[in-house]
Amino acid sequence: MHFSLFPTPLGDCGIAWCGDMVVATRLPDQSSAETSRKLAARTGGARGEPPPSIQRAIEAMTALLEGEPTDLTFIACDFGGAEPFAVEVYAATRAIPAGETSTYGAIASQLGDKQLSRSVGQALGRNPVPIIVPCHRVIGAGGKLTGFSAAGGVATKLRMLAIEGAQIGEAPGLFGDLPLATKPQ
Repeated sequence: MHFSLFPTPLGDCGIAWCGDMVVATRLPDQSSAETSRKLAARTGGARGEPPPSIQRAIEAMTALLEGEPTDLTFIACDFGGAEPFAVEVYAATRAIPAGETSTYGAIASQLGDKQLSRSVGQALGRNPVPIIVPCHRVIGAGGKLTGFSAAGGVATKLRMLAIEGAQIGEAPGLFGDLPLATKPQ
């Protein structure tokens, strides 16, 4: 297993692979050294030069984080010891296009039981390949921006959604948030 860092508008992200399969990604930490250290500790891998398939994955993730509407579903991932339910959650999440969002409840319903919303959130909290499995596109009911396990938390989630041009909540009206009584007649 090997890993590498790559620059993005968010900072240096990390990717780990085995053969042509991505096994982990990491959003930027406070420093590149910290990102590298945490990715190495998590994967047991050594720093290496990405093979062509992994380099294509890096280029696609970078393009996405530069605001290009990029489809990452071509990237092969090895979810290793993930539970079958989590793998289903990751597949459903990967189907959310750039610039769009879904909710934990909608994914749970898609998987057969809206009561599993919390389990969807827990599976996404263990997402081994953020960006490729775009857990940042999954929000709470009513547009609520709930927890995000990457460095920077919800602020990072919001920044990623902004880069993609996603709209959270309802679009502001012509007069913004003015109370109805003060809007011109």
